[in-house]
Amino acid sequence: MTRRIFIGDIHGHYDGLMRLLEAVDLDLQDDVYFVGDLIDRGPQSRQVVDYVRKNGHQCVMGNHEQLLLEAFPNGEAHMPAFQGWLYSGGQSTLSSYTSVDDLFDHVNWIKDLPLYLDLGDVWLVHAGLNPQRTLAEQTSHEYCWIRDLFHSHKQPYFSDKLIITGHTITFTLPGIEPGEIARGPGWVDIDTGAYHPKSGWLTAFDVDNAMVYQFNVFSNMLRMRPTNEAEAIVAQHKIKQRSSQLVNS
Repeated sequence: MTRRIFIGDIHGHYDGLMRLLEAVDLDLQDDVYFVGDLIDRGPQSRQVVDYVRKNGHQCVMGNHEQLLLEAFPNGEAHMPAFQGWLYSGGQSTLSSYTSVDDLFDHVNWIKDLPLYLDLGDVWLVHAGLNPQRTLAEQTSHEYCWIRDLFHSHKQPYFSDKLIITGHTITFTLPGIEPGEIARGPGWVDIDTGAYHPKSGWLTAFDVDNAMVYQFNVFSNMLRMRPTNEAEAIVAQHKIKQRSSQLVNS
């Protein structure tokens, strides 16, 4: 059976990504999706982008991809935005490239990343969306940057779709320990802070089988588990799907 595997924010940790995918043990039929923030802060951003691109995996735009694009709006550095990108982790990304041509080859690929992916029962976006606006009213800023307004909303945005996000490291949310995924009404956050010294966990979420795979880039610890939290996310989502189908039938 085809699995849909969603990967949290990598932030340039290519070696960690490879170890994580070894544990996932991908099949040719599996679909792999990336939640954005492939780059910055970690040491191997070029390798991460190269892997995702060459393997044809789908990825949405993250705020760090946006920062990179803003740093080079017309093929040349825009100094205020360029300095802001370097400050936000771009220096490590820049250091991972051996030529300007390779960098701009990847910049051109990043330009075409979608802001979200609608997979029917799953809606993939980097940060979230504004619960007070319709889809037509959302902007790239909400999709790539929103935090508190999205996480604090008490009702699901969609009645029949699970929103999968990254962007906000899960342990910064109330009651979440480092390395745990987080969930709220109609959403799940899988950014477990791969680059952060308090965590180091990179997460893959198999949404169809309620399985979580994780690799720690600092301790080299690997773990995989059908956690109760993941089971609850999937079970709750399937109940909502069935309810929606009955209402619409």
